[in-house]
Amino acid sequence: MSELHESRRTAPPSRTQAKVLIPDEYPMVSLLGSRDELLRVIEGAFKADIHVRGNEITVTGSPDESGTVVRLFEELVEVLRSGGDLTPDAVERSIAMLRMTSERPAEVLSLDILSSRGRTIRPKTANQKRYVDAIDEHTVVFGIGPAGTGKTYLAMAKAVRALQEKRVNRIILTRPAVEAGERLGFLPGTLYEKIDPYLRPLYDALHDMVDPDSIPKLMAAGTIEVAPLAYMRGRTLNDAFIILDEAQNSSAEQMKMFLTRLGFNSKIVVTGDVTQVDLPAGTVSGLRVVQEILDGIDDIHFSRLTSADVVRHKLVSEIVDAYGRYDALREPSPIQQQRGKRR
Repeated sequence: MSELHESRRTAPPSRTQAKVLIPDEYPMVSLLGSRDELLRVIEGAFKADIHVRGNEITVTGSPDESGTVVRLFEELVEVLRSGGDLTPDAVERSIAMLRMTSERPAEVLSLDILSSRGRTIRPKTANQKRYVDAIDEHTVVFGIGPAGTGKTYLAMAKAVRALQEKRVNRIILTRPAVEAGERLGFLPGTLYEKIDPYLRPLYDALHDMVDPDSIPKLMAAGTIEVAPLAYMRGRTLNDAFIILDEAQNSSAEQMKMFLTRLGFNSKIVVTGDVTQVDLPAGTVSGLRVVQEILDGIDDIHFSRLTSADVVRHKLVSEIVDAYGRYDALREPSPIQQQRGKRR
């Protein structure tokens, strides 16, 4: 980084001191946060002494720690340079990326997926960036992971951008209305009114990205279609960006039916969480079995997100992990499974 200058000198044994000069065009409050809230996040994450004087930051600590802190400030300045905002969450995720992945935080946090209604949608984790990159590079992408990892939201943003850039002529959003099961017929209202609650999350995401006043016109023209999975049968979908949401609630037969709707110049993104299957007992989730069936086929990609990619309240990540540990304890071992078969 040409504008960011660093100098080092020898400190007491096993400790290194580095100085980072922040370019004048970036106010220190944008880097350190109001009342130093971002600086406190950094100080709490590292065993290093960090001192700020003017636009000069001095870091003293072990070579590894001080080096990582210097890289962190370099990356945060790059985020500011790209027009991004720094928040405590963004700083925490940047620290995690530097420690756990080879991805540069600035490349992740500065990737513009869609600018809409006064804000820009960007990935927030390295896995999310790999996911959206995979959508660009492959015809069929599966986004599999727990709630709150942005699987559907990011796919929707990519679909809207593809429509804006005229790479597709329409967006098709679909989900299985499995949650109602056989009770669907007992709900009041028309068939549309009965299935509408199960499609509502797709409408909500759409309203975040498209002018709400234009949505009815786009839907009336067939440019945007939101429909239950059963409505996909018998169709061939050309020049379309197609998203199947909550795919864990599709059966194996429905998954095959959906994937074979793929037409020319179309792209499919399938999203779901295999830990939250609402299918009747004994019905195999199409999202689970498809991973074995299609593994290794060119132009089909499986992106797997984890609790580390949850972008909701921090507790959501902890809840996901807690349920994962609980399910792991309950899952029978291979020996127990064999004993069960013999019985």
